Amino acid sequence: MSNSSERGTWASRSTFILAAIGSAVGLGNAWRFPGLVAKHGGGAFLLAYLLAMFALGIPLLMMEVSIGRKMRAGAPNALRGLNKKFEFIGWAATANATVIVIYYAVVFAWVILMAVFSFKFAPLTGNTEAASGLWAELIKTTWDVTGFGTISWKVVGCLVVAWGLMYLSIRKGTHSVGKVVKFTVLLPVVCLLAMAVKGVTMPGAMAGVKALFVPDFSALANASLWIDAVGQVFYSMSVMMAIMFAYGSFLKRDSNIAEDCLIIAFSDMAVSVLSGIVLFTTMYGSGMTTADMSASGIGTAFVIYPMTIVTLTNSGVFNSIFAFVFYFCLCTLAIDSAFSIVEGVSAAVSDKFKFNKHKTTLVICIVCGIISLFFTTGAGLGWLDIVDNWCNSFSLVLVGVLESIAIGWGFSTDKVLGEINLNTKKFRMPAWWFKPSVKFISPAALAAFFVWNVVTLIMGGGVYGGYTLASNIIGGWGIFALVLLSGFIVKGIAKLREKRDPSYTQDTPSWDEMD
Repeated sequence: MSNSSERGTWASRSTFILAAIGSAVGLGNAWRFPGLVAKHGGGAFLLAYLLAMFALGIPLLMMEVSIGRKMRAGAPNALRGLNKKFEFIGWAATANATVIVIYYAVVFAWVILMAVFSFKFAPLTGNTEAASGLWAELIKTTWDVTGFGTISWKVVGCLVVAWGLMYLSIRKGTHSVGKVVKFTVLLPVVCLLAMAVKGVTMPGAMAGVKALFVPDFSALANASLWIDAVGQVFYSMSVMMAIMFAYGSFLKRDSNIAEDCLIIAFSDMAVSVLSGIVLFTTMYGSGMTTADMSASGIGTAFVIYPMTIVTLTNSGVFNSIFAFVFYFCLCTLAIDSAFSIVEGVSAAVSDKFKFNKHKTTLVICIVCGIISLFFTTGAGLGWLDIVDNWCNSFSLVLVGVLESIAIGWGFSTDKVLGEINLNTKKFRMPAWWFKPSVKFISPAALAAFFVWNVVTLIMGGGVYGGYTLASNIIGGWGIFALVLLSGFIVKGIAKLREKRDPSYTQDTPSWDEMD
């Protein structure tokens, strides 16, 4: 590729591992995972999650990182190098990731807001009703998709800070990312460990530990448990979002993908379990149970957990300090995931159109930042819920189906496996594990996941969440169609540029020609 010689590389093996862990470990680990554990019989969900991690998560992570390293390109160009027909899949992943980071930045801003205003918990000791409404009071938004009237300038300010932090983290590519992740990946672990120690020392905490780890085996017969386990692994590992292609493209040829990806996957799982310990022990120690939990991440973090915080102790000062630590922890979890998405998008665009990488990143942050202001309006929460549902339940899952079929059936799992094991010594990814996963298990499981979501939508009357049909069409199916058509739109733009600029040609890397 024309830009391969200029492409940045990770400063060290540990930098790549930390960056990838930071991308994989996000807000979903801290709030969605514990909620799903509570929903599906504690340890039973942990077992299903572990099986899904081995069957799908680890092989797909290795697949994307290895292809990115081999092709030295972001998702669209990397897949184009395998087969020109696959490029649109890479753009679908990139387009969907772009939509996700636009609203994810707003959630990041909410977390910053809660950390900044954590002192408001001090006078609410024991008042769970007031605590549950604190977040809604601060963000001044509702689930009403037509109520655009109000806007929270506090959220706007935090949103500007969120985008500023994301840009500063990746403005110099791998160099600046390497510096940031040394702190942002380790800090939340320290915070979670401190909160876990506090949690397990609370009266009743052991009941929470039991609820987390002791399985209700009857729950394994529930199809929704397996669907949720596959979904959690899929979302949590940052695959099918163009990120790991980009991160893999910055690896040196002597990197050990097989071992590094195992470290990344198990770190992601460990943080999820640690987050579960924090939430379960703290809630049970405060007199609440799994019946009070929510499978919704937003409900858990911004409604249920504040109720827990104000019942921790009789000291308002201590409770507010604990609130700050908790939301600061979420901030450090959010930033790595957020800027990694921008990095994946920036790599895809700059590779395709041969733009300056740094300027591309700045433009993406500015444009996406302006669009994200939409979600700070009074109707923002409802629209965010709709867009989030379609991006994760439909677009992301379909990209996973297409990508695994393309690699498993349209390319060569042998070549990809060879790239994965290129520099392995102690551990080699075995063919019996990798090939069935990519060719059969992943496309079948993700296709089943997609169908399940479609059927659930239809059974619910064809309109998600009780929102209006118009909002479902615009924020749901409209975004879904745009994501799928993005590759063809980019193809048209590239051809138009070729006609107007004779010096521009589209790169078409070849697997066999890349060293």
